[in-house]
Amino acid sequence: MPWLLIGYMFLFIDRPFEVWPWLGDLRFERIYMLCTIGVWLLSSGKRWIPNPQHIAYAGLAGAVLTCWVLSPWMDRSQPIIEDWFKILVFYFLLVTTIHDEKGLKQLVVGFIFVMGLYLAHSLREYIGGRHTYRMGISRMIGVDSTLGDPNSFGASIVYSLPFIPALWRSGWEGRRGKFLILTYAALAALCILLTGSRSSLLGLLLFSMILMLGHRKRFLWLMLFAAAAPIAFVALPDSLQTRFETIINPDVGPANAKESGEGRIEGLLNGFALWARSPLSGVGPGAWRPAMGSGVESHNLYGQILGELGSLGVLTFGFMLACFAWNLHRCRVIRKQMPQEPNDLLSQIPYAVGMSVFLLLFMGNFGHNFFRFTWLWYGGFLIVARHCLEVRLAESYETSLEPESEHEMDQEFKELPEGWVFHTG
Repeated sequence: MPWLLIGYMFLFIDRPFEVWPWLGDLRFERIYMLCTIGVWLLSSGKRWIPNPQHIAYAGLAGAVLTCWVLSPWMDRSQPIIEDWFKILVFYFLLVTTIHDEKGLKQLVVGFIFVMGLYLAHSLREYIGGRHTYRMGISRMIGVDSTLGDPNSFGASIVYSLPFIPALWRSGWEGRRGKFLILTYAALAALCILLTGSRSSLLGLLLFSMILMLGHRKRFLWLMLFAAAAPIAFVALPDSLQTRFETIINPDVGPANAKESGEGRIEGLLNGFALWARSPLSGVGPGAWRPAMGSGVESHNLYGQILGELGSLGVLTFGFMLACFAWNLHRCRVIRKQMPQEPNDLLSQIPYAVGMSVFLLLFMGNFGHNFFRFTWLWYGGFLIVARHCLEVRLAESYETSLEPESEHEMDQEFKELPEGWVFHTG
């Protein structure tokens, strides 16, 4: 089953049916998912892992459906609803079939492998001349049309980065693994720079700073970063240099670039305005444009939730974040209770998920990422990781209570002083 789920990850992320239209005509993705569900139905290894995060996702799904039904633009929102519930189905398959360390590790490594293929494919197309011209510059895009926009493409890369140090610390695949990890990190950084996405660059910089400050040789890494950053900046084309310079000096770029940055703040304010119009359920998922009479989205996670899902969305989203925090806390407590705190991939996955959620919230200030697959997929990773850690802790506790071997018992009897007698009865 893990391999089938990894195959669907590839179809969902790289989306070859959007690259080659004839695959889209065959509805290849739907056929694959139906086959996967068929295998799931026939599988005997299904089981439900109890976790409060399931309740959070169920509440979130109920809120999304309710807001959609009450929306005046219900027909406009249908594609978004269908796509989001497809992600929810994948989440359900994940948490009911993956419940051991081996399966979880396969899934996480498979996800990074799929992302690597996606980046390599997109870079190949960019070198071949496929890009978009926006904000006065040529910008790299993903090969797909769903999340291939420069900002969305760059954000997808940033959200995957926390799994790179997790793989590194776990010693995955030894030297070969380190080479592959460094290759992915370099490819990810290059693609983010070529997208010209300022929000993705900020996410990359924030992640890098947290990573360096948390290292025991933090001062060395900070000095290396300070030396390498100007070199990387100078190596970029002049258009991209100007683009990224607008982060600290908006006046150096074109007027539309400045308006784009200010639009993130407007997205939050407009979210409050839409919430005031419909406090309970908002204007409906995916109804931002018709409700605002605008040709652009909110570009702000918090404005998106307020405006599109209202108070229902705020409460259920907040509960989901609380469940993320609780599961991360429990994973940390379990690790500390183990006789020897492990450092393998299973133990690193919760840290990677926690950092990814932090980056999602941070970059939510610059993008409407509520309906991203990341919230559900990473939640599934965390639920399974916590379960596996609990199983490992229980096994280590049982091992510590096992009776001593006969040889050890005989040895202890020999060491007793002469004359000692045991009475039974």
